[in-house]
Amino acid sequence: MAAKTKAPEATEASIEEKLKALFEMQHVDSEVDKIKILRGELPLEVQDLEDEIEGLDTRIKNLEDEIKSLDVAVANKKNEIVNSTSLIKKYKEQQNNVRNNREFDSLSKEVEFQTLEIELCEKRIKEFTTQVKSKQENIKSSKETLDERKSDLKIKRKDLEDIISDTKKEEETLIKKSKDYETIIEPRLMTAYKRIRSNARNGLAVVGVERDACGGCFNKIPPQRQLDIKSRKKIIVCEYCGRILVDPEASK
Repeated sequence: MAAKTKAPEATEASIEEKLKALFEMQHVDSEVDKIKILRGELPLEVQDLEDEIEGLDTRIKNLEDEIKSLDVAVANKKNEIVNSTSLIKKYKEQQNNVRNNREFDSLSKEVEFQTLEIELCEKRIKEFTTQVKSKQENIKSSKETLDERKSDLKIKRKDLEDIISDTKKEEETLIKKSKDYETIIEPRLMTAYKRIRSNARNGLAVVGVERDACGGCFNKIPPQRQLDIKSRKKIIVCEYCGRILVDPEASK
């Protein structure tokens, strides 16, 4: 019989310890939240700038590769012009030694064809050169923007590093405390705590009863339910907002 009377007490103590750990963990996590609020939008701004810089670097590299390809295309067209010019010279020399009009006309057609080839190559060279110029202007503009973004990033990183440096030790201590409390709480309850915290606008998953109301949504809590909360014998959540309710004296 003695063993049976001790079992409920052990259960009550276990739940009470879990409630106390949850309450303390919430306090610690809220302090970490305050530190993160101090950083404001800086982490996101730094990430956005890093992404933009990476994108600009990629854009510049792609443009430079495209210019190289266009330079090769221009060189090829120039070689074609040299080849066509050489053929025209050859055909014109052959015209001086033809035996009849038919051979002369045939060579004339070859000269005409190579002349058209030269004109087409010159047109393509002009188009490629215009594209190169446009891409060079884009590279210049992108590099100017890149320099500006790198300067902005340097400033933002410095600001963020200063804030992190000022709060790093405190944050690490708080996070360690939070991890210590987590070892006391069962995984199922821990999962519920994290889920509620992620959905709560102010990050509060565990709240006390204040003036007969939920400390999270401020809806009134029936007297009998308040007594259940004060007994610390089971996990009770607010029927309105789903937050875990604890006795304000839980941490004492």
